[in-house]
Amino acid sequence: MGITSALVLFAVVWFMVFFVVLPLRMTTQGEAGEVVPGTHSSAPADPQLRRKARITTIWAFCIWAVIAGVILSGAITVRDLDWFNRMATPEVSVD
Repeated sequence: MGITSALVLFAVVWFMVFFVVLPLRMTTQGEAGEVVPGTHSSAPADPQLRRKARITTIWAFCIWAVIAGVILSGAITVRDLDWFNRMATPEVSVD
């Protein structure tokens, strides 16, 4: 795995974790009782994006390290994941 692939993998993992972390411990403006005019009552009262970005980075790095380790070790390869196509194509013997 090259540097570019590692960075792309980290970015994908980071955003996936970020979308999971975003709704955690969210208090809406309606729950807080302070709805700002022009916004929905379901809008976050205090999104805490900096805190959630830090949590996301920590978790994403751990998940990325495991995935990168599996890829670099060769424990699981693309051929292992391509089982559906192997079942769909018949075996052809060459004599």
